[in-house]
Amino acid sequence: MSQENKFFSHETIEKNVGWLIICTIIAVSFAGLVQIIPLFFQHSTTEPSPGVVPYTALRLAGRDVYQREGCVNCHSQQIRTLRSEVERYGPYSLAGESVFDHPFLWGSKRTGPDLARVGGRYSDEWHQIHLNNPRDVVPESIMPSYPWLAKSPADASSISSHMLAMRRLGVPYTDDEIANASKELEGKTELDALIAYLQGLGINRRYITIDEVVVK
Repeated sequence: MSQENKFFSHETIEKNVGWLIICTIIAVSFAGLVQIIPLFFQHSTTEPSPGVVPYTALRLAGRDVYQREGCVNCHSQQIRTLRSEVERYGPYSLAGESVFDHPFLWGSKRTGPDLARVGGRYSDEWHQIHLNNPRDVVPESIMPSYPWLAKSPADASSISSHMLAMRRLGVPYTDDEIANASKELEGKTELDALIAYLQGLGINRRYITIDEVVVK
């Protein structure tokens, strides 16, 4: 074996930690790019699914509360294409449902149930009771209570700026929607906003049957 070939042999790389790290990074980066780059050119991942529209000002404010209070740490918003998940939570999640989410909140932690299809499953009153004290409706719940949300006004001062920033990221908000955003939040509490966000999750889902599910 020539000196040059010996330098790049498996034996040399495996015994040299520095070269092993460099080669591993190159291999992982190349494999990742092969998987990720094509997604930027697929309509199913870059265009909204039928019926999916940008969040209203109230729902967007609710989404901010959802993130601030750490709900995403215990609830995922991603139903996989497994039969058991579809039977429990509803139609599996599609990439086109999250094109207006910045950041997306798919998650994988399920201390609590997945919320991707929670919209419309419970009444506003149920959510009010549940968020104030979860044990009033689910005795075995370990979810913390959020009584202060009903007393805290929704943040109307920054919602227009938030929507403007979202438009720069590709969300098609109109000038009128941005200008009137603060009015939509007048008289609303953070509890109202959070419930509006939850009630909108999955309402534009694509209904499928169990036979359509791809079981992996």
